[in-house]
Amino acid sequence: MLYIRSIVFNIYVYLLTVLLAGLGLPVLLLPRRAVAGVLRLWARLVNLGLRVICNIRVEIRGRDRLPDGASLIAAKHQSMWDTIVFFDLLPDIVYVLKKELAYIPLYGWFAVRAGMIRVDRDAHAKALRHLVKQAKTKAADGRSILIFPEGTRVAPGEHIGYKPGIAALYSQLDIPCVPVAVNSGLCWPRRQFLRRPGTIILEILPPIPPGLKRRDFMRRLETELEEASNALVLEAGGTVAASGAPYAPAARELVHDTAPPDPQPASATRK
Repeated sequence: MLYIRSIVFNIYVYLLTVLLAGLGLPVLLLPRRAVAGVLRLWARLVNLGLRVICNIRVEIRGRDRLPDGASLIAAKHQSMWDTIVFFDLLPDIVYVLKKELAYIPLYGWFAVRAGMIRVDRDAHAKALRHLVKQAKTKAADGRSILIFPEGTRVAPGEHIGYKPGIAALYSQLDIPCVPVAVNSGLCWPRRQFLRRPGTIILEILPPIPPGLKRRDFMRRLETELEEASNALVLEAGGTVAASGAPYAPAARELVHDTAPPDPQPASATRK
């Protein structure tokens, strides 16, 4: 039954995406917030499919911790679901995307029209400057910026080092940074088509105020985000990788995603 439900859900998401994007093409001519409305509807219908087809429920904790105005959202990234939910949670949010995603028919058009930040991860320092410049403009407009500090999906209970993009944004934007923990990879695993029944928990942690030194900020962000995400994994019956040192990188080789169906926000640089 798990396989059948997973297949049905994957077909549902594919057809939903094509249908909604196709019918929503005229919206691309409207103001940006109308485009954000289509993306929000898409996210809600994906979550509806999870509940009805796969018996996966979504629990959001700590909504009241989201600051008024612009903030820097630093989210743990375990699943494609993480790239979808924020369209509903913060409808006018700005994703940091790999530039290649802008070339995908339909999805790319909506991403560009919604004002997402596209980054060439192979450009390194140039890409970092571009990211900061674009993010300053978006934040000045009152929009929150979403970035996944690890730059790729990481299995539940595992950890890799954070990329420099998050530190650059924090030091330059002078806005609060909001860590967001998840356990989504338990129900919607990376690089798998199976969707396992359970509850996806997303927890918004207390904001980190601006003004900390870079090293202090990175230590605090990494500690709080990893501990909270691991706690959510354990709460749901998952396991956390043992390590001799706090948050040592996972041993398995990481493969950066290139598949078009996954709208994967990216860190500014990748070595």
